[in-house]
Amino acid sequence: MKLPPAAGGRDPHPSTQSQRGLDWFIFFLADVQTGFGPFVAVYLTTQKWTQSEIGLILSIGGIIGLIGQMPGGAIVDAARSERLVAGLAVATIGGSALAYAAWPIFPVVALAAILHAAASCVLGPVIAAISLGLVGPHAIGERLGRNARFASLGNGVAAGVMGAVGYLLSSRAVFVVSFAFAFATLLSLARIRDREIDPEQAHGALARAKPDPDATSVLHLLHRRPLVVFACTVFLLQLANAAMLPLMAGIVTERSSAGAPALIAICIIVPQAIVALMSPSVGRKAQAWGRRPLLMVAFAALAVRGALFATVHDPSLLVAVQVLDGVTAAVFGVMTPLIVADVAFGSGHFNLAQGVIGTAAGIGASLSTLITGYASDHFGHGIAFMELAAAALLGLLVVWLLMPETRLAKGSERGS
Repeated sequence: MKLPPAAGGRDPHPSTQSQRGLDWFIFFLADVQTGFGPFVAVYLTTQKWTQSEIGLILSIGGIIGLIGQMPGGAIVDAARSERLVAGLAVATIGGSALAYAAWPIFPVVALAAILHAAASCVLGPVIAAISLGLVGPHAIGERLGRNARFASLGNGVAAGVMGAVGYLLSSRAVFVVSFAFAFATLLSLARIRDREIDPEQAHGALARAKPDPDATSVLHLLHRRPLVVFACTVFLLQLANAAMLPLMAGIVTERSSAGAPALIAICIIVPQAIVALMSPSVGRKAQAWGRRPLLMVAFAALAVRGALFATVHDPSLLVAVQVLDGVTAAVFGVMTPLIVADVAFGSGHFNLAQGVIGTAAGIGASLSTLITGYASDHFGHGIAFMELAAAALLGLLVVWLLMPETRLAKGSERGS
């Protein structure tokens, strides 16, 4: 079946205003979300919370974030206005930030953590949906690369701003700043013209002369081999990657507690810079070369990084090794929604499919920290890092042997 240039007769070339609006929406959203990272533990500690209470709050957010992935995607697929869903989610996160700052008591913070996690489950799919609805399936690679660049820039700027605010004012002020950034995020969202977002394209649907129950069946989508194999690769990615930097940070802190915070900050900033530089070219290369070669590069970089962490002890070299983290993050930041768009386009369940991949990622990340912590305690840091490198090599083999190429050819539809 030939893929139409733009469903519904819409202009396949969105305006500069809408494109820029999406850029800044992603940038400021990263600013909003950054306050809910490590700053939560720091802030609650200053409010005399116990580590058990802080751990419970973080666990609540993690559990909601895991089980909410597929429902979040289904909500976006069911919505007729992606901008409305995005606006409600951002407002919810802004309100959660204000609740943290204003009432740091357990019931309020627990409710805020639940609302923040639930809203975040919607935001990932809705950004990809708006992107696909604006530019269509054949230009989505470059648009996703642009998304990753602005998200990375937003994360880097926000980390600096939040750190400065927390140092100069207070850890409570971090959440007030997050609340303020929510307004900038909503203003940027308003710049995206709703009429330029094709709702059918945004959900990965196609206009059909007559209904095709097979092509639009959720069960049929979930049984597609490329989606199942890709879910396995994302699981292995997170299994290999999620615990790597935290484990390295713990080792550095043990060896040099005074210099550890600065070194860890640099190790976070370096990959963000690489992602910002690489992501647009990753989107372009994905269309020129296909998806599989880039996935293999990402897993190879992750495996080498794990092996180097097991053997390198010089702090300056550890920072250099983090360049490889940027390579992996840049590739998967673009490839994850791109491959899902390839596989799910035509089904009308693009965002539900993103939820499937998000669930696989969450399970992999949870197991990564659990398994690696046990291995490090009982067998040593070196063995733990080599286990992570082995998981990355297994991911490389899965891509090489099992993952089909999903790139959509011009004028074609991926339907199986």
